[in-house]
Amino acid sequence: MKTTNYQKLRDAELAKMTSDERALYDEAYAKAGLTMRMAQLFYDARTAAGLTQAELARRMHTTQPTIAALEGGGRLPTLDMLERLAQATGHSLEIRLSA
Repeated sequence: MKTTNYQKLRDAELAKMTSDERALYDEAYAKAGLTMRMAQLFYDARTAAGLTQAELARRMHTTQPTIAALEGGGRLPTLDMLERLAQATGHSLEIRLSA
């Protein structure tokens, strides 16, 4: 696989970081990934249930802008919100760890 200029620049910047800076970077990168997976989860559950953002918000006892923020990756849901999403879309919440 060919290395792009972006990858070369990114690798060079990462190599300049101290171990503490790299740890902070890795943590932020992982959190961003989690936020986007949660955004996709909300969108997929809502659309599979045939709901608009407004209808999902009503069923979850929240607001449409809150749903939009969750689906846009601008906000990470709480466990309570995940449970309400499951109930509102006819699912059950299951949390598991995987390797």
